[in-house]
Amino acid sequence: MKKNFIKAFVILMLTGSLVSCNKKLDLLPTNDITSATVYTSAEGYKQVFAKVYGSFALTGNQGPAGNGDVQGIDEGTSDFLRLFWKAQELSTDEAVIAWGDVGIQDFHNMNWSPANSFLKGLYYRSLYQITLANEFIRQSADDQLSSRGISGADADKIRQFRAEARFLRAFQYWVLLDAYGSTPLVKETDLIGVTVPKQADRKTLFNYVESELKAIEPGLAAPRTNEYGRADQAAEWALLARLYLNAEVYTGTKRYDDAITYSKKVIGAGYSLVSNYKWIMLADNQQNTSENIFTINYDGLRTQSYGGTTFLTHAPVGGSESASNFGISGGWSGARTTKNLPNLFPDYTGSADKRAQFYTNGQNLEIKDQSAFTDGFAVTKYRNVDRNGLPGKSLDFADVDFPIFRLSEMYLIYAEAVLRGGAGGDLITATTYINNIRTRAYGNVSGNVAGITLDFILDERARELYWEGFRRTDLVRYGRFTTAAYLWPFKGGVANGKGVEDFRNIYPIPTDDITANPTLKQNPGY
Repeated sequence: MKKNFIKAFVILMLTGSLVSCNKKLDLLPTNDITSATVYTSAEGYKQVFAKVYGSFALTGNQGPAGNGDVQGIDEGTSDFLRLFWKAQELSTDEAVIAWGDVGIQDFHNMNWSPANSFLKGLYYRSLYQITLANEFIRQSADDQLSSRGISGADADKIRQFRAEARFLRAFQYWVLLDAYGSTPLVKETDLIGVTVPKQADRKTLFNYVESELKAIEPGLAAPRTNEYGRADQAAEWALLARLYLNAEVYTGTKRYDDAITYSKKVIGAGYSLVSNYKWIMLADNQQNTSENIFTINYDGLRTQSYGGTTFLTHAPVGGSESASNFGISGGWSGARTTKNLPNLFPDYTGSADKRAQFYTNGQNLEIKDQSAFTDGFAVTKYRNVDRNGLPGKSLDFADVDFPIFRLSEMYLIYAEAVLRGGAGGDLITATTYINNIRTRAYGNVSGNVAGITLDFILDERARELYWEGFRRTDLVRYGRFTTAAYLWPFKGGVANGKGVEDFRNIYPIPTDDITANPTLKQNPGY
């Protein structure tokens, strides 16, 4: 079933107060909810475990607003994916937004500061999810299970939960090391309110994520055997492949051999591309289990928030677009793309390369005013309808699941790592993988290529993965995020684009955290 694991989220709307101090405790039958009362049975562990996963899709314990997890930011904008997407896409050539919220235009203008509320939101959302994982990991250690009389099959199941919680924590630490570089490193042994979080440099964070992922592999389910939306060994390998592809940026040391090793492990685990690219981001994309390796699950009835794929299906709809074509009650007239993205395709209509999903009627290719929705093509990639065109369960909240990892990314990692000199792969196989992607995109072999280059791979990643949260990381890896070597409209706040300071390759530590923890050092340049 698509959302069977999400069902436990509803229960955790209340038990989530365990990690949210004393918010709204009057909603509970008793205000005496503690770890001693919740972690008493295997079912109690599963309920708390669901909150660890649920925090990726939800913004709080009530939803869609009221009692948010992250304070100091509007709850509707505090969802993990919405914050991550803004940091990864609005700062690049792939996306601009029309809205005037304080700080939101800082992304595309590349003039953000440590006080930016959205950067603060992403930072604290990641740390919040790490805190949830830490608490579960601490409470599910063998000595804790033994002291509570939990043994046998129940204990084994909780040990697997624990390995998955460590994976989710490692993923959030990857987000932090990629976006912010040097951040606090807090483990399950560091008690809240007792231990002052110590800052770890980027290499230390890299080593920690790497070691955690390798350590948990035996405890994770084999590839494609876990419940839908939960992590398995293939998800762990996929995160390692992504980590190693960017290792030179993170640590100064190339790890392309390892990127090839782990992308190959995923590729060899029995995955295959779904036949139609446009199925990737539809309301029934839970059927894409052959390609999706790990997903954030959304459900229009059970995960109601204004973030996630609800944001991605609503924000790009406006102008003369028909909201009903997207399975929604109305658009938000916000997000579009610059000309750089559609110009990577042979045509804007998708008649050749079907991945070109743009709405052009009444939209201008050129952007003269970022606040005008009709300046810039709208992106139609995310639609809250199924393969038959029928709308999702709700016209206000999307059913579209978001793939954190999918097979085509592994093909692209393999190819790029080979071109960058990694051992253990070959150019013929790399080209075959790229042509697998392009055969699906074109519906035949007419788009296949005889040879590939690094520049081609960067463009192919944009064509295949646009608006999926990769672009900033890709441009940084290629040395094109801040420099004048590659420009896009309004890069740096100038109509034709300009280079900006290299320190903006990473984001600043939020002012609030520097104030709260004087041992932290701000990233250079901020």
